[in-house]
Amino acid sequence: MFIKETTQDTSFLKKKSINCNGKLLKLDEPLVMGVLNLTPDSFFDGGKYCSEEKIIEHVLFLIKNGADIIDLGGYSSRPGAIEISYDEEKKRVLPILKLLKKLFPEIVISIDTFRSKIAEDAIKSGASIVNDISAGDLDSKMLELIADLQVPFVAMHMQGTPKTMQEKPNYQNVTIDILNYFDKKINLLNQKGVHDVIIDPGFGFGKTVENNFTLLKNLHCFGWFGLPLLVGLSRKSMITKPLQINSSEALNGTTALNSFALMKGANILRVHDVKEAKETIELYKLMQKS
Repeated sequence: MFIKETTQDTSFLKKKSINCNGKLLKLDEPLVMGVLNLTPDSFFDGGKYCSEEKIIEHVLFLIKNGADIIDLGGYSSRPGAIEISYDEEKKRVLPILKLLKKLFPEIVISIDTFRSKIAEDAIKSGASIVNDISAGDLDSKMLELIADLQVPFVAMHMQGTPKTMQEKPNYQNVTIDILNYFDKKINLLNQKGVHDVIIDPGFGFGKTVENNFTLLKNLHCFGWFGLPLLVGLSRKSMITKPLQINSSEALNGTTALNSFALMKGANILRVHDVKEAKETIELYKLMQKS
């Protein structure tokens, strides 16, 4: 149980690599996860990649610009998102996943889903990581599946569901509440035999703008778990609302917040704009060496 926040540097405690289907991704330097949304209604790029040609072109662009992981999702998790069926999600992601692994067999793909059956199908089709916005809370079979498959698991914190999460976010202390959440979740995962865990505080998922900035300020606290830390800040409302801009104008703000996240211990940046994230990491590395 966490009773107070810490200012101590805990980066030395963190795991140094993750095993992605036999390929080790080293975490001695920050990684970039490039977003590939196969949804018509995602908040930034919904409907943008609606044909195989456009998808392949975008994946080539992500790889060329240095993406370490491609995060493939077919279920929009934007606030108020409409629920879709298992069959619809499967139809969106599995054929594309199989195509990408055929064309680019060396790429590491994470499947962005909270459904255990989609996760299972995706791993069997070539995905290496499961990225679950609910950390297993929305599907009671997810954690058992991860334990059985022994694949890296991105456990994200979300208050509520995508449909309800932004109605009335409520915390006694957002940092301590989420630290306590992960303390219990990680213990449960360890009990089930899952040890390749990546934690994600879930910026924008059941949090106010103020909650988000408090979490970013205290991001270093999550280093106590000794696990890789993923952050998804890309073009989110914690940027657009205070600056009174739309998501298409939020690249500069994304770069600024990614810089802060790196200084606070982030290991993986989940982004729409891979080139700019890689440049941010290169400059951060130079600062660390100076």
